[in-house]
Amino acid sequence: MPKIIATAEAVNTGANYSTEIKVHQHQLLADELAEAGGTDTGPAPGDYVCTALASCKVITLRMYVQRKQWKVDTIKVKVDLVKGDQMPSGNNTFFCEVTITGELDDSQRARLLEISKACPIHKLLSKPSEIVTIMDGM
Repeated sequence: MPKIIATAEAVNTGANYSTEIKVHQHQLLADELAEAGGTDTGPAPGDYVCTALASCKVITLRMYVQRKQWKVDTIKVKVDLVKGDQMPSGNNTFFCEVTITGELDDSQRARLLEISKACPIHKLLSKPSEIVTIMDGM
């Protein structure tokens, strides 16, 4: 079997859209906003995709600045997802805004922008994916 790089399990027991998520020892909730029929008890699934990308970029940048021993206080990444039918390209588009506070010159900032694009989730989402779905008992 190929190496699994991430895993999650989601369970809904009838509470409208509110869904319990288990990731290793962590318990999370997913839901939909009230205007989408949910009760807003947790982020929507699309928000979790943005969360994965934003946090991966922050972690990748922090690893890099630590290795370089650059003086960086805060690394913040905001990610917005726009569906393809709203974009001229027709592609789903992630807009990522990186904000870094610290003692950095322009060349260091330019390098960090490039490093942010090298995070594993950025690479993963930039390539075509395949989704294989099976039904238990079939």
